[in-house]
Amino acid sequence: MTTYAALLRGINVGGHKKVPMAELRDVMAGLGWTGVRTYLQSGNAVFTTDDPDPGGRLESAVAGHFGFEVRCLIRTAEELRAVADACPYPAAELDPAKLQVLFLEDPPEKGHFDSVDAADFAPDTFEHIGSAVYCYFPDGMGRSKLPAALEAVRPKVTMTGRNWRTVQRLIELAS
Repeated sequence: MTTYAALLRGINVGGHKKVPMAELRDVMAGLGWTGVRTYLQSGNAVFTTDDPDPGGRLESAVAGHFGFEVRCLIRTAEELRAVADACPYPAAELDPAKLQVLFLEDPPEKGHFDSVDAADFAPDTFEHIGSAVYCYFPDGMGRSKLPAALEAVRPKVTMTGRNWRTVQRLIELAS
C-alpha cells in the first residue's frame, strides 16, 4: 500500500466546479482507498491504496459523481517530501503564503520555461526543478502575472499550484 496526495486542479474557484470535500472523501473511499483525508476546500486529499492508476481512477470517479472533468495530479508521500527538499528558496525564512509550488503533471523538457524572462516579473521569481516550479511572490501573488506567463508556455503542461503551507500540511498528513 502506498500513501498518495491528490491535487485536484481548478475546483471550488469562483463558484465553478464545486466539489464538497465530504463528498470527495466519500467518492475516494468508494474506490476502496483508505485513510482518506482532505485539506482545505481547494482540492487536496491524502489516501492510501495499492491501485496502480490512482490518478486515472480518481478523474473518472470525480467525473461520474460530479458531472465534470477535473485533472488530478498525484504524488506519493516520498515525492512530496522530495519536492519540499528541492525547494531553491529559504522556505523557513519566508512567509509560506508567498512561496508557491506549481506541480507539473509530467516533467517537461529542460529549458521549457526559458521563454519566460524572470526580470519581466520582478520582484517575483521562479525556478523550475523536475516536475515542479517554485515561485516566490514577495509582495503576494494576487496581482502577479507570473503564473499566467508560466501556464502560457507551449507546449502546454498541466499544472496546479499550492502554497508552501499547504505543501507542508500535505506532507504531514501523508506521513
